Amino acid sequence: MENQTTLTEFVLLGLSSDPLVQIFLFLVFFVIYLFTLLANGFIVLTIRADFHLHTPMYFFLLQLSLVDTCYSSVTVPTLLLNLLSEHKTISVCGCIAQMFCIHLSAGAEVFTLSAMAYDRYAAICDPLRYAETMKKGICVLLGAGAWSMGFFNGLINTVFALQLHFCGNNQIHHFTCEFPPLLQLSCTSPLRKQLVLLIPALAFGLSSFLLILISYVHIISTILQMRSVEGRRKAFSTCSSHLTVVGLFYVTGFIQYTKPSSVSSVVLEEMVSIHYSILTPLLNPVIYSLQNKEIKTALRKILGKLRFRSGV
Repeated sequence: MENQTTLTEFVLLGLSSDPLVQIFLFLVFFVIYLFTLLANGFIVLTIRADFHLHTPMYFFLLQLSLVDTCYSSVTVPTLLLNLLSEHKTISVCGCIAQMFCIHLSAGAEVFTLSAMAYDRYAAICDPLRYAETMKKGICVLLGAGAWSMGFFNGLINTVFALQLHFCGNNQIHHFTCEFPPLLQLSCTSPLRKQLVLLIPALAFGLSSFLLILISYVHIISTILQMRSVEGRRKAFSTCSSHLTVVGLFYVTGFIQYTKPSSVSSVVLEEMVSIHYSILTPLLNPVIYSLQNKEIKTALRKILGKLRFRSGV
């Protein structure tokens, strides 16, 4: 048995030890973070400002933008700070707190996507009862439920992390305190490592994915039964943005949590993490802005008003 060690801090090795590369990466991720805040902020302000967007679909889109803002804000500021710091340390409490917030945001995101899928199911499969099915109280409950599931996801991962045993090494080959790289430092048995990694991933990730899958099975079945080609096209168009966002998030998350240890690669893990925790929060509002006519129309109205006021 290896001697167990009580650690007081971890070292985040980050993406590079080259000072010039660190400066370049700082500028890149700072710009990405700035655009993420602006893009999601525009989505939130647009939905709040335009009365025509006060519908269940855009209520959940607004929540998705808030979750993405939180998700990015949990990871990017720490990354930026470490890129400029000589001592890239983080306390154990700070590491655990960051890990909790990351998993809370991830859990809230996947269940918000599930709620959005259910909204599309109600709109396409049962349009006559849509107003009753997705009334304001139900939307608020679904939104609160997504945050609650995110909280429990963070809590369970945190409890598992607090039960890990470490044997001296405190260097995390990552830029944030996520559970998988933290788990690699532990001298806990390999079987237990796999269990504590897969249990929350299956409980929350798979359950939310199944909810989305069931919704879209019914949606596709209903669309295929439509006789009108225009009706099919319109129905598919209302789902295209959501499907793109779901694909971006779940594919990268699936790679991160199901990759066999035999193909372990620090670079691959970091690239996957960058994609789903930094790029995805930026891409989500861009996807909805480009593919959604109502969002584009509302944005044009707001920008037009701003130009008019600035001209005056």
